[in-house]
Amino acid sequence: MSLKYPPSAVDMDNNVIKLMQKLEKEFIDACHDSEKFAFGNNSAGTRVRKYMQNIKSLAQEIRVEIQKQKHAVAA
Repeated sequence: MSLKYPPSAVDMDNNVIKLMQKLEKEFIDACHDSEKFAFGNNSAGTRVRKYMQNIKSLAQEIRVEIQKQKHAVAA
């Protein structure tokens, strides 16, 4: 994952960044299996569906974490 800010300016222990890295890995894995599915591997299609469900869950976790951090700063 390429960050637009220098590593010193970004808290790498931030939960949002960790969750985004997990999301990125799931997406990359889904892309690989979607190519396999396109060439006729139906089992890969099942895995893609699983990855997409995980991506959906991670996206929701990211939204909640961002909201939590925004409220912590505002308080």
